Amino acid sequence: MSNITESLESLTGIDGAMCAALVDSSSGMVLGTAGSGLDLDVAAAGNTEVVRAKLRTVKSLGLDEQIEDILITLSSQYHIIRPLASTPEVFLYLVLDRAKSNLALARLKVKDIDTHLTL
Repeated sequence: MSNITESLESLTGIDGAMCAALVDSSSGMVLGTAGSGLDLDVAAAGNTEVVRAKLRTVKSLGLDEQIEDILITLSSQYHIIRPLASTPEVFLYLVLDRAKSNLALARLKVKDIDTHLTL
């Protein structure tokens, strides 16, 4: 089991990681942050809307599915959003420098953190 600070610091230890956050999508509030490079309060609010929209869409489609992760690919960055399996309204958010990171390994690390994080 891991706490929020340890989990986020572990994420920012990934090659190419810039910053990470844990966000409550019911309020848009940041529960914890690590790293730098973005205004994580602004990013949390914006990505809260992304998560809410996707959760509504899954429900509207009548899908019996859980969101594993959402990947946003920018020209120089990857943004990984992963709702927690145990608490889907809370999500991990990781920003990677695209030139310095391995997306597959980063996704695996975020998944691992999800399984060990305790709120």
